[in-house]
Amino acid sequence: MSPRPKKLNMESSVYEGSDGWWHGRVTMGVKNDGSADRRHRRARTEPEVRRKVRDLENQRDKGRAPKAGRKPTVGQWMTTYLTDIASLKLKPRSLDDYWSKTRNDIIPGIGKHRLDKLQPEHLERMYRVMLNEGHAPSHVLKVHRILSRALKIAHRRRIIGENVATLVDPPTVDETEANPFTTEEAKAFLKAAAKRPTFMRWCVGVGMGFRQGETLGLRWPYVDFDNELFHPQWQIQRLTWRHGCKDPRACGERLHRFNLCPPGCKTHTNYKRGCPKPCPKDCTRHASVCPERKGGGLVFTRPKTKKSRNEVPIPPPFIPYLHEHKAQQEGLRAEAGDEWQEHKLVFTRPDGRPLDPRQDWEEFKELLAEAGIDDRRLYDGSRHTAGTILNELGVDMPTIMEILRHTQISQTRRYVKGRSHLSKDAMRRMGDTFMPGPEPSVETTIETTDSRTARARRRRRIR
Repeated sequence: MSPRPKKLNMESSVYEGSDGWWHGRVTMGVKNDGSADRRHRRARTEPEVRRKVRDLENQRDKGRAPKAGRKPTVGQWMTTYLTDIASLKLKPRSLDDYWSKTRNDIIPGIGKHRLDKLQPEHLERMYRVMLNEGHAPSHVLKVHRILSRALKIAHRRRIIGENVATLVDPPTVDETEANPFTTEEAKAFLKAAAKRPTFMRWCVGVGMGFRQGETLGLRWPYVDFDNELFHPQWQIQRLTWRHGCKDPRACGERLHRFNLCPPGCKTHTNYKRGCPKPCPKDCTRHASVCPERKGGGLVFTRPKTKKSRNEVPIPPPFIPYLHEHKAQQEGLRAEAGDEWQEHKLVFTRPDGRPLDPRQDWEEFKELLAEAGIDDRRLYDGSRHTAGTILNELGVDMPTIMEILRHTQISQTRRYVKGRSHLSKDAMRRMGDTFMPGPEPSVETTIETTDSRTARARRRRRIR
């Protein structure tokens, strides 16, 4: 009997086992420890196992084969992604939002699935449950994008062979329609704000389209009175505290809650979102009570993009009011004495501390009620209002883009809302351009003293 021919290097093996299954062995290379990386596939028939072997060989030859070893679960990979990868690139506020949606939605929904076993149906089922629970489609879409980004990194690093999130259609989100102030509403709003010490804060927000964080984080060294320019280099944000201790779980032990609240709970009656969810078994939250906490509270951060830090011209009528506001602040500093906390902020509390974004939002709602304006978002009353009124004043779109500091003009167009009275006026002028006006009336006279000779003379001229 002739000996079996020796297999070539990296050649796969296919054979029928004593268990009745067909088996395939594919050499993929070497593992991290130097041992051979042999992958196993099995099927009931020989053609089926050969198909699986060919698929694995194609992945190997194209450099797309997943790495060897047991794959992490979705929950384990999301923790790794947010801790070691996303934290190097995302802004602190965005990272807090990613963590929140991962803890509250992704891990409870599909966290126990292994990455390589995750299917599109698992994601679709999770999205359906979230919608049934009352989550907005925009919230579900944000969860989908976070998960898709994490799976994209896992695919790029060959932990999985395919990003299943690309096979799923997330819920369709209708863009929220802007509801800016009219010119009359903006004047009424500022008239109500003129009775408060924060009058100039609302002038900057409504009249210049500054974001809330940029307005509250504006500092005097970045106000150029000589050239009449604002330099929005910083913004104020409230960030979530992080543990600075070595054992976060033990640090927040007295605040852990592992059981649901009983029906008719009276402890959390003032909570707008109802009773808080129970803590997971390995909870590491409650960093606000950590004696070595860090990175939270009201923090100065850079604006999101480089374009957001471009200087903005100050309207000349604002200059005297800014000088007056600065003089009033000097008086508050003298009254506070040693209790004054110096941050060089333009808009502060009576003791020099930054204004809280939440209290600022509540004041906006109060001013809406005082001015008799229907409820709307803070963004509508500031950036959308500024963009829309500038457009009504005849300012071209590229200039509005520069004032609002957008990176793309398409983004600026979403901030500008057309007005019905302007549309009617435009269509009236369009009609006057194309349709002929009424013919002018011509007075005609009937000749009564006409002679036979005159009529004959006219007939000769016509011929």
